[in-house]
Amino acid sequence: MSMLLNAEPKPAVLASPVVELRQYTLKPGRRDTLIDIFDGRLIEGQEDAGMTIIGQFRDLDRPDMFVWMRGFDGMDARKNALAAFYGGPVWAAHGHAANATMIDSDDVLLLKPAWPGAGFDLAGAQRPSLAADEKSIRNKPPTGIVVIQIHHLQPGTEVDFAERFGAKIAPLMTAQGARLLAAFVSEHAENSFPRLPVRADENIFMSVMGFASAEAHARDRAALAASPAWQAAQFGLTKPTETLRLSPTSRSLVGH
Repeated sequence: MSMLLNAEPKPAVLASPVVELRQYTLKPGRRDTLIDIFDGRLIEGQEDAGMTIIGQFRDLDRPDMFVWMRGFDGMDARKNALAAFYGGPVWAAHGHAANATMIDSDDVLLLKPAWPGAGFDLAGAQRPSLAADEKSIRNKPPTGIVVIQIHHLQPGTEVDFAERFGAKIAPLMTAQGARLLAAFVSEHAENSFPRLPVRADENIFMSVMGFASAEAHARDRAALAASPAWQAAQFGLTKPTETLRLSPTSRSLVGH
C-alpha cells in the first residue's frame, strides 16, 4: 500500500484509535446557534473529559446539517470520557440549549484508522481562539474545504478496498493538489456508551481529504470521473458513495 500518511503510527500525535463521525440534522436556521454554543462552550469540556475534538463543520450542501468528529484513546476510554462529560457540569449547563437546536443527533459512525498511521496527524495543530465576531466569519465565502467520502462496502472487504484506495485512488486525488488527511473503516466493537446510538450495522471505508477551495475539489472530481481506477472502485459497493463538502468552523482543528 502507498503510505500517504504517516509511515508509522505516533500515538501521542495521531487522533485517535477510535473516532466518531457525527452528523446532526438541525431545526431550520439554527446551525449558527449550535456552532456558537459548541465552539464557545463545549470544546474544552469534552477535551478535559478525555476526548479530542478533531473538527466541526458546516455542510456546504445541506444548510441544516452540522458535522463533527471526535476521537478517543480506545473503546474503554470512550466509555469513561463520555460518561464524565455527559454527567458533568459543562453539559448540565449547556446541553439543553444545544439539544434545542436539533431534530436528530443519532447519525453516528464509529470508526478506526484504515491502516497504521491513517488517523489524523495533529502534530503542531493549534485550535484557533474563539472569534470575537463570529458573524464576520460566517459571511465570508468558504476557501479551504474538507471533503468526506463514505463508501458502503460488502462485509469483509474493508482491507482490500483500503489497499486499493491507498495504492490507486488517493494518488489520483493528491495529484490534483488534494491532501489525504485521514482514512477510516468501521469499528465493529460493541458500543461502549449505548446512551448515544451509533450506526452499528454499517460497513464502510471513509476518506477525509483537504482541498484549497470548492473549485479545486470540482477539478479533482472531474479527473476522478474520467479515471478507470475510480470507476472500478465503485463496483461492489452496497449503495452510492456519500460525499460531504464541509467548511470548518472558526475553532476546528482540521481544515484551517
